[in-house]
Amino acid sequence: MGKRDNRVAYMNPIAMARSRGPIQSSGPTIQDYLNRPRPTWEEVKEQLEKKKKGSKALAEFEEKMNENWKKELEKHREKLLSGSESSSKKRQRKKKEKKKSGRYSSSSSSSSDSSSSSSESEDEDKKQGKKRKKKKNHSHKSSESSTSETESDSKDSLKKKKKSKDAMEKEKDIKGLSKKRKMYPEDKPLSSESLSESDYIEEVRAKKKKSSEEQEKATEKTKKKKKHKKHSKKKKKKAANSSPDSP
Repeated sequence: MGKRDNRVAYMNPIAMARSRGPIQSSGPTIQDYLNRPRPTWEEVKEQLEKKKKGSKALAEFEEKMNENWKKELEKHREKLLSGSESSSKKRQRKKKEKKKSGRYSSSSSSSSDSSSSSSESEDEDKKQGKKRKKKKNHSHKSSESSTSETESDSKDSLKKKKKSKDAMEKEKDIKGLSKKRKMYPEDKPLSSESLSESDYIEEVRAKKKKSSEEQEKATEKTKKKKKHKKHSKKKKKKAANSSPDSP
């Protein structure tokens, strides 16, 4: 059984296109575009003139519209101005009427107004003087109260510090005693509840002194023992040196 021949013949695409012949184009070609009908110069001028005429008509229409708008604006302004003038005239009339009425009333009540105004001014001066005095007294009192408060606060803080120091010392003494109880369970001191605070503190201090004295005695004893041992060793050495020399 031999292998199949799967080879395909090479076909040149350009040669194939030439063999098919010219392609039938669907649409206008470049030649058709170049040979298209073109207008003459006279026809072009006519078209430009038509465009200018159209623009002139538009400009005329816009001018007419602007004129109409101007007329409407002028009417509106006239209305507003007439309204403002009428309101200003009314205000001026009211002012004139008030002035006239004030002149007539002022001549009759000028004497009474002067007397009442003088009395009112005196009353106001008195009231203002009283208010100033009250403000000064209040400010003086507030300053004194503030100084007294600061002094009392400082005293309270000192007292609190002293109390806190005493409490710390007591706590330290109690802790030291509890440690000693653990170390020396044979010593059974009296309960702190039965004793007063001062007695309890004195007892703790006395126990501290005793413990320090006992420690000093123990150190002295150990020193004496060491000295005695050294002295006995020296005697033994001397005896050993003298024994061979004697015969």
